[in-house]
Amino acid sequence: MRKLFLLDAMALIYRAHFAMSKNPRINARGLDTGAVLGFTNTLLEVLHKEQPTHIGVAFDSPKKTFRHEQYADYKANRQAMPEALALAIPYAKRVTAAFGIPVLILDGFEADDIIGSLAKRAEAHGFEEIYMMTPDKDYCQLVTEKARILRPAFMGNAAEVIDIPKVLARFEIERVQQVVDILGLMGDASDNIPGIPGIGEKTAKALIQRFGSVENLIANADQLKGKQQENVVNFAQQGLLSKELATIHTDVPLPFEPENLQYTGPQEAVLRELFEELEFKQLLQRVLGAEAAGARAVANQLKKAAPLPPKTREQGKGDKVAGGQLDMFGTPAAPLDAATETDEVVRETGEGESDELVIQSLNHSVTPSKKTLRDLPHRYHLLETAEDRALLIRYLGAQTAVAFDTETTSTDALTATLVGMSFCYQPGEAYYVPVPPTDRAATLAIVAEFKEVLENPALTLIGQNIKYDWLVMHHHGLTLQGRLWDTMLAHYLLEPEQRHGMDALAEAYLDYTPIPITDLIGPKGKDQLTMADLAPARVYAYACEDADVTLRLKALFEKQLEEQNQLGLLLDLEGPLVPVLARMEEEGITVDVAALATVSTQLGAEIKELEGQVYATAGEEFNLGSPKQIGEVLFDKLKIGSGKVKKTKTGQYATGEEILSELAAEGHAIAQLLLDHRQLTKLKSTYVDALPQLIRPADGRVHTTFNQAVAATGRLSSTNPNLQNIPIRTEKGREIRRAFVPRDAGHLLLAADYSQIELRIMADFSGDETMRAAFANGLDIHTATAAKIFHIALDAVTPEQRRRAKTANFGIIYGISAFGLAQRLKIPRKDAAALIDAYFEEFPKVKAFMDQCVNQARDDEYATTLLGRRRYLRDINSRNQTQRSFAERNAINAPIQGTAADIIKRAMIDIHAWLDASPELQTRMILQVHDELVFDVPLAEVAVVSEKIAALMVQALPLPGGTPMEVEIGLGDNWLKAH
Repeated sequence: MRKLFLLDAMALIYRAHFAMSKNPRINARGLDTGAVLGFTNTLLEVLHKEQPTHIGVAFDSPKKTFRHEQYADYKANRQAMPEALALAIPYAKRVTAAFGIPVLILDGFEADDIIGSLAKRAEAHGFEEIYMMTPDKDYCQLVTEKARILRPAFMGNAAEVIDIPKVLARFEIERVQQVVDILGLMGDASDNIPGIPGIGEKTAKALIQRFGSVENLIANADQLKGKQQENVVNFAQQGLLSKELATIHTDVPLPFEPENLQYTGPQEAVLRELFEELEFKQLLQRVLGAEAAGARAVANQLKKAAPLPPKTREQGKGDKVAGGQLDMFGTPAAPLDAATETDEVVRETGEGESDELVIQSLNHSVTPSKKTLRDLPHRYHLLETAEDRALLIRYLGAQTAVAFDTETTSTDALTATLVGMSFCYQPGEAYYVPVPPTDRAATLAIVAEFKEVLENPALTLIGQNIKYDWLVMHHHGLTLQGRLWDTMLAHYLLEPEQRHGMDALAEAYLDYTPIPITDLIGPKGKDQLTMADLAPARVYAYACEDADVTLRLKALFEKQLEEQNQLGLLLDLEGPLVPVLARMEEEGITVDVAALATVSTQLGAEIKELEGQVYATAGEEFNLGSPKQIGEVLFDKLKIGSGKVKKTKTGQYATGEEILSELAAEGHAIAQLLLDHRQLTKLKSTYVDALPQLIRPADGRVHTTFNQAVAATGRLSSTNPNLQNIPIRTEKGREIRRAFVPRDAGHLLLAADYSQIELRIMADFSGDETMRAAFANGLDIHTATAAKIFHIALDAVTPEQRRRAKTANFGIIYGISAFGLAQRLKIPRKDAAALIDAYFEEFPKVKAFMDQCVNQARDDEYATTLLGRRRYLRDINSRNQTQRSFAERNAINAPIQGTAADIIKRAMIDIHAWLDASPELQTRMILQVHDELVFDVPLAEVAVVSEKIAALMVQALPLPGGTPMEVEIGLGDNWLKAH
């Protein structure tokens, strides 16, 4: 029987890269070959274990796809591809070809479109077994009776075949075709597919169960209620577009010729040369048989390879004590990294025989997996009596550091109900204290017993995302004191661009897989439980493990931070900032719903008016949310853009923002009208109509979440809502700030904003006398810059010259090119190049500083801020010019922007400490957005608070060269006025 395997190369390479990124495998030429090795092993496993008759490997095209033409922001949030991964892709293609397997790629299409199209045609050609090998859930829409998904084995999880029943069960649907309806409704953050606001996976499943499809849902929106009905009506076109973007196309113009996909074996000479280049010595010997000079084919060689004898060890089993007298100072259990593995692949990927050992998994002599709780000695205790709690408290009181974690009913810390607390002060031994979640009085009484421990200022409390635990405990009567040591923040400092979740950290650093929460409460969906639904006996091992793993991670990260001189950054800045942000999240900010409603009505009217103007210009009505219909009107009917018409790979006209902007610049009024319509529609849906839905009924305020461990620069970000991105450059965007107001008529909003902080840091770090003097003397820096580069007096500078100088100040120091500057200023490129030359001629120390930043980063592969925060720049020496240039710009940007972030964080800590030490003051810090802090201030406190806040911000972190900071204070009865 013919068996066709179609492999999603990009997904497999990504998976291999990130699985091996902690222990990179570097060959003699300095090439990181880990991702190539992982991909090759997956390929070999398919060839050996599955023995396909036909096989192909699909790659994404590096060019934009037809989806980008449909939606300009498709995948816009994707981070730049790591250098090692980018270098692995060409090698993966060479490996594939060397094995005699077709490399499947087509410009304008993604790998899933190629695989979907070939799977469909293979089925039409009579193939009975078709397997699409990928970890991507989106492929579920392609599953048929003959075409299934093969999810590869990974991180201890066995390989899995996903057929129609599994798809239907996974998505809770009746037909496979409905997968794409669910994907369209819920959207996809990684691909930046918007979906319909307010609809997550659970709601999407329920709606599709009820209505069957996105189209039918929209047609029957009148059956919905409240905000859900409003969102479905207002975002109907966005929902349809999202469904289209999520749909894997099965009509890719690739020929299907079965003989071209038939597997006949490798090109041994090519494969040998490639393996030697990659230094896969053991792999070369096993696959091709070095001593036999490649006399046998790969499949036969793999079958005959003799397995190495497995390792053995005694498996220690820990005691799980429930109640009773506890030996608090008993012999600690062995640390996670002290145990050897049973029948497992050694996962070191540097020196030695790692590639040989990985191959053993193909012969089933060893099974790659992480350690779990079953493998390790441990003593976890469930404490359910007052006597046991008292004993634990006594011993906790004798400690200097304790790992602490909470179990709750929700991921929303402000509304979560406490279920239990876990403690760990020595590896392998931990304690879980449950509370009755349905009896708040009893819960508060148990929590109060731990007051002397959790409010002990001399104790170091270790947590993973400890701000969450701080908020939960504060809601239950205690304020965590002492030094807060957060393993999430520690890892953020060590590796700012990687994942910081506890499970990921445990697997990467401890080679350990914690108990999945779904083992306790079940998978996401309508039947998922909460911790409150479980008996403490089912929870305590999971809870104790969290505290235990956190304590072990702390020991590892503390050592690494010390080695990198970043421990002070954690202990003196990031840690002390945690309670500051927690208080701000609790406080929230009042939103004037009536003001937003007014703006929404105004925007709605303007959008309607724009629609009418578009229809009048076009001479007909059409769907303004349909790129297809827009293209037909613009190019088929109106015949505009002659000679510049672009089409997508599917033959549809391209009508993205770039195309419309070009047409508008040529004087085509309808193009500008369409751009204005899109801008106002997005503003209305994303901000004006969404903000009221985020108001908490309990206090009538919006409570954003501040994220410390997201932005690689060190800046804070915020979510639900994202207040960092509220638009202020347009008049309509600024109106949104008008809706943020003080708590009552007796308060004002105070906005304190650092003035030109990044330029001041540049002046200080570079030592440029002209820039420093301008700031020291209180001159307008942009006017001073214009006078310098245009060689004129200060009072002779024109507004246009100042504008050019301002753009140069904020662009050139971050590596803007002549082309980029020309675009921003709308001037010829030669004039922009002359402006850059003049700038560097007049500010030579700025150029010298920029060059120094880049050269230092080339040596270190990272840049540092004033306080030692690192931004890793692993692409700084890349052979890829685009990636190298991006890293070079970050080498200049990171020290400046990161230092600015450190300064405002220090100011927040100092201001919070001052307010905390002044109980007579009722002023509250409520927002941080970029270089601005916002406060809710009683009228009677305005004078004293304004002066003190400005002083603390100016003095927060003095620059080494003495360049002064300046803070602008604004007051108003809404944020717009205060700003």
